[in-house]
Amino acid sequence: MNDDFQGQGFAGKRIALGVSGGIAAYKAAEILRGLQRAGCVVRVAMTKRACEFITPLTFRALSGSHVIVDDYAPDNPDPIAHITFSQSVDLLLIAPATANIIAKFANGIADDFLTSTYLASNAPVVVAPAMNTTMWNHPATQRNLNQLRADGIHIVEPDAGEMACGTIGPGRLSEPERIVAAALEILRAKESQAQHDLTGEHVLITAGATREELDPVRFLSNRSSGRMGFALAEAARARGAKVTIVAGATSVEPPANVELLRALSAEAMRDAVMKEISGATVFIAAAAVSDYRPMTRATNKLKKSAESLTLILEPTPDILAEVSEARQNGLLVVGFAAETDDVLNHARDKLKRKRLDAIVANDITREGAGFDTQTNVVTIITRLSDTPIELPLMSKLDAAHRILDEIARLRHEHNGE
Repeated sequence: MNDDFQGQGFAGKRIALGVSGGIAAYKAAEILRGLQRAGCVVRVAMTKRACEFITPLTFRALSGSHVIVDDYAPDNPDPIAHITFSQSVDLLLIAPATANIIAKFANGIADDFLTSTYLASNAPVVVAPAMNTTMWNHPATQRNLNQLRADGIHIVEPDAGEMACGTIGPGRLSEPERIVAAALEILRAKESQAQHDLTGEHVLITAGATREELDPVRFLSNRSSGRMGFALAEAARARGAKVTIVAGATSVEPPANVELLRALSAEAMRDAVMKEISGATVFIAAAAVSDYRPMTRATNKLKKSAESLTLILEPTPDILAEVSEARQNGLLVVGFAAETDDVLNHARDKLKRKRLDAIVANDITREGAGFDTQTNVVTIITRLSDTPIELPLMSKLDAAHRILDEIARLRHEHNGE
């Protein structure tokens, strides 16, 4: 499980885990353990078909509670369990969710304990689909998923890969860690006092590293993993914002319930950002965009020889400066400054030169900070004050929330509140 969620106030949070009948049902045990490590209390409900893939005894041993399959069963201690079970939890999570259970949810069918629990629940619902690729792509399944989204259900999109049936494509249950993270994000948003402070905002975020090709094989890039940009997206979504990410190369999973656009080169990222910026109210440039690219790209692979190779580089588009220059309708623009020396002066210069609303500076030479780490140490400078806000070592998710606190203040100041 992502360490960012350990000790984040989830102790005692009650989650109902619904398991439907697919080959991925065994992964529900990992999901249960991940939720427990975050401090949650988990109870399990299963469909009868799920019991053919994994036994209720497994979940009873892990959860320490009775596992409900049939609320009319003689051993069920609660005759109206679908009411008390569903209305006494903070979140209902269905993983895996088969095409059948999704269809029932979308059409209000309540013919077993799990579907009755869904209809009776007043808690947020997270659905993690898992099915054959053809079933996933079928218009009926996509129609049912769209209905669930319209009903306010959170969908953890499945991964693409090889299925148990041998087919390759989308439909494989997302990784347990990502499902746990999506569930905890929603719990955090539910509890956060500031969860509504970005409602109505459309936050456009760049994340990850860009790649500038030398030839069909090689490229110039950097160490960025995308963690900070994805943490900002996750935090903004939890606080009520609509979120779009334009991501370059990344090595971590993106958050759930955000729009993700891929753009590997600086030029492609610039084009994607400029296409989306008219609909955004906040722009956060968290990507590590290459400053230079080869002036020419070789059509064929460059062969190694005894002679040295000279590369002529040219500047890449300055996405942040272009967005700031063209801003309108109250767009807030926030940049990042990853530095190795004279960090604050470089950050202040960038803030003023590009006319930003705020800049987040970090010394990437410090332990626990910088690229591809779970934590960060950042300093925030806003146009409201020249006094820097220095944050201690913390998880990137917590740092993201502190950055968003300052963005919320900037919005209030802009609106004269």
